[in-house]
Amino acid sequence: MPDTPQTKATEKTGHANNTPPPAGWRFYLGVALFTASLFGPLLLIPFLATLDISAARIASISGIILIGPEILLVAAAAIMGKAGYAYLTTLALGFLKQYGPPQRVGRLRYSFGLALFALPILFGWLAPYLAQIIPGFQGNEIGFALAGDGLLLISLFVLGGEFWDKLRALFIHDAKAVMP
Repeated sequence: MPDTPQTKATEKTGHANNTPPPAGWRFYLGVALFTASLFGPLLLIPFLATLDISAARIASISGIILIGPEILLVAAAAIMGKAGYAYLTTLALGFLKQYGPPQRVGRLRYSFGLALFALPILFGWLAPYLAQIIPGFQGNEIGFALAGDGLLLISLFVLGGEFWDKLRALFIHDAKAVMP
């Protein structure tokens, strides 16, 4: 049989990437555990804050809740099996590639993305010095920080795939900049 990406994927995972594994209770239980590992802490930690318990106890329980996702991910992979986990990751990566950033973007989109990228960094740098003159900043620091983080993430998708490569090159010692 010739060595094609399809045969290599079949050899590695035990099934072709586009064919689902046997859909039994193990696969669905694994998907449920995987979903719980992603969204469980986001739902449980804010719920703890509404309870009438001490801050120290909330912090302890929150720490335990933040360890749980790793355990659930390992359990999900074990329950689904190799073929089920490979199929689930293929679906997830296919979704991300479909809606992910394009490799090349135009000059206007790139300029807009750079502004979105630089704005939260600049604001985060200046905010401690200018907190007195920024309207509504004091008392809402976390809201401003979350908005800045969101803007930074959005900017990475607006900037496109080539920017991701440039960003990655910052962390590679032997990377060289090639100017057009």
